[in-house]
Amino acid sequence: MKVFTAALCSETNCFAPQPSDMSLFEARGLFNGPDRPAVMTEEFALPELARRRAARGEFELVEGPCAAAEPGGMVPQAVYETLRDRLLGRLEAAGPVDVVALALHGAMIAEDCDDCEGDLLRRVRALAPTAIIGVVLDPHAHVSTDMAAAADVIVAFKEYPHTDFEESANRVLDLSLAAARGDIRPTAALWDASVLAVFHTRRPSVAPLVGRMRELEADGAVLSASLIHSFPWGDSSSMGTRVYVLTDNAPDVAQSIAQALAQQAAEIAPDGMARPLDLDGALSQLPETPTKPTIWAESADNPGGGAGGDATFVLRYILERSIGPAALGYLFDPAAVEQAFALGVGATASFTVGGRSSPLAGAPVALEAEVMALEPKAFQTFAGATVSVGRAARLRHGDLDIVLISHRTQTLGPDLFDRLGVDLSQKRVVAVKSSRHYEAEFSGRASALITLDSPGVLDLDILGRPFRRLDRQRWPFIDPAPAPRRLWPPTSPPQHSPGDAPDAR
Repeated sequence: MKVFTAALCSETNCFAPQPSDMSLFEARGLFNGPDRPAVMTEEFALPELARRRAARGEFELVEGPCAAAEPGGMVPQAVYETLRDRLLGRLEAAGPVDVVALALHGAMIAEDCDDCEGDLLRRVRALAPTAIIGVVLDPHAHVSTDMAAAADVIVAFKEYPHTDFEESANRVLDLSLAAARGDIRPTAALWDASVLAVFHTRRPSVAPLVGRMRELEADGAVLSASLIHSFPWGDSSSMGTRVYVLTDNAPDVAQSIAQALAQQAAEIAPDGMARPLDLDGALSQLPETPTKPTIWAESADNPGGGAGGDATFVLRYILERSIGPAALGYLFDPAAVEQAFALGVGATASFTVGGRSSPLAGAPVALEAEVMALEPKAFQTFAGATVSVGRAARLRHGDLDIVLISHRTQTLGPDLFDRLGVDLSQKRVVAVKSSRHYEAEFSGRASALITLDSPGVLDLDILGRPFRRLDRQRWPFIDPAPAPRRLWPPTSPPQHSPGDAPDAR
């Protein structure tokens, strides 16, 4: 059996000021295929698992190009087409294949294409009309009917934080291989829950839905069930919370289960995310005598959603109110990192940190600080993955420790704080540049986790966002939410013109 793998992962924040140009892909990961380092990350778990399984003799592998970028603003059309055509060219050169297994984020939006994954999958189907096409997605995707029509197998991570990315990638490979062997006949259903929501899967209101999907898979009722949250900072005609269910030649079962799960998602949407607090509210929640630090998640400045990672609103608040002892990180500021490295450990100097990416990041903060530690090849870990942050520097200003990094990425784990000598157990507050992923590694070391409602690129005001493409016939624009609706397959066969994706198998 011959398997082709590739990855194209980018999450577009249509309201972020910096475009997702080729430099973002070069910084995060841009590989021809065989040159990709053997590491397990969210974006590259599927091609890495395929490489390992091929080495055990399970199948013949053709490694296609792999590209991933830290989330950012709109993707220039030329950048998308260059990456798309490179992948398609390698697939065409591979000749006939039995399986095309792709790692896609699912929320890439280019200047002239609001459904990049749908466009890509249509073209893949045209090049490989008889192959099984399997796709693993981030749940913050926009799943279109074009995607459902072109792919045979779609699996999204279930957890947010995305701790199950390896499990999900393996499921795509297993189901795609089984379909290629003829052991199963995938039949899919896609339903729109008629909401646009954020679901924190560890919340008591959301965890039962995730558990229900796992139960359905475990007892064999479905091959796979996915809740696709969508990404509320995108702007696409296919935005919105959707449910994709895959069965073995049981289309009616797929439809009924997808409808039930979509209804459950709609009912819990208003309570799907933790209630954010403004800074004064967060301060009022701090215990008088903490035994563990409180984590403040600066969600609006999360690089994992396209923010600059250098906003200064929380930093300035901590300084002005003398909230300490405290730590803040990981703040993206290559210039301040280079200054710290030039000075060396033990030096004290005037630094200007943050507020460089855009006016939405606030004004830079000037302070006197001592360089406490440096790490030239810095990284953090998350769910077994190692994520580079470039070079890192720890500054100390009074009882505040600030960790600066030179590669823009969200705060995932506390291990970089640890290696730089920041004793988090002695802190009253630890402010992190993340929305939810930090929970997996920080929760066991914290007394409380608080999502901040602070200014930034990822502000939480969905109703006030100037969407142009979004279908607003959904909650929270309509309250209560309209009834969930069936999207795929349509109730009557679509009329395809030559070159269109064929009906789902």
